[in-house]
Amino acid sequence: MSDFLMFSLVPMAVALLICLSCALLGNFLVLRRQSLIGDAISHVALPGIVASFLLTGTLASSAMMLGAGVSALFTVAMIELIRRLGRVENSAAMGVVFTSLFALGVLMLEWNEVGTVHLDVEHALYGNLESLIWFEGTSLASLVDPQALATLPPQLGRAAWMGALVVGFVVAFRRGLVMASFDADFAASVGARPSLVGLLLVLMVAVAAIAAFEAVGAIIVIAMFICPAATARLITNRLATQVALSQLIAAVSALLGYVLAGYGPGWMGFEVSLSAAGMIATLSGGFLLLACLFGPYRHRREALSG
Repeated sequence: MSDFLMFSLVPMAVALLICLSCALLGNFLVLRRQSLIGDAISHVALPGIVASFLLTGTLASSAMMLGAGVSALFTVAMIELIRRLGRVENSAAMGVVFTSLFALGVLMLEWNEVGTVHLDVEHALYGNLESLIWFEGTSLASLVDPQALATLPPQLGRAAWMGALVVGFVVAFRRGLVMASFDADFAASVGARPSLVGLLLVLMVAVAAIAAFEAVGAIIVIAMFICPAATARLITNRLATQVALSQLIAAVSALLGYVLAGYGPGWMGFEVSLSAAGMIATLSGGFLLLACLFGPYRHRREALSG
């Protein structure tokens, strides 16, 4: 029990909270055919996060969000510049800028050798779930001990407030999100302001992605914005059921993926362990593959690619 509390409880809780939050927002991204916006945000956030660390020497959430925000503004300016000067479509300009900025972020990580503070290529992509150790979690009594609880890794608190913020946003704007996702013209006609709701949704996606970046890395964030919601969309035709299924798939992916990464190779006779983030993302992708092959609404898979 002490080993579980110390080494596994916090990583599993962080993965669960982040997967649930990203999957909840992902439902509306899938409905609006904006599934890859989480991927885009993760791409453009990386160089801003690296630059903020190099300038401030800290991985504090405020510094990371400021750096990512500046990077996002720079991205918008670059897309518009390339679109106008190069006379290319907006999607082509976005593709050039997103991939270029992500490559720049990776190069900045390698050139400056900041791996000793858990900000290198490996941690940027895969996160550092395995390093979230709760040293004071020695017994069940630690769960009610204020002094022990005060030593919990800060990533758990960040994941918790991010999850609360996402739930609050969805509850507060539920009507506008639903109408804008299914019929933006009707939403505008009844004063639901679909453009504003869409902007707020993108903002929440950015906040969730950046808040989750340090703990779980880009792979889980991208996978959880797409896979659980897309899987549920191929299974059901009702929004409430889709949201519930996406949360279930996200939870199973987070918890079972972490267990399989740590113990799966040992069950097969190998004395190694796998990346928790990679296994969680792989498991969620496996659920999506099964839904594409056998889901009752699998004919929708072409629409999900938008």
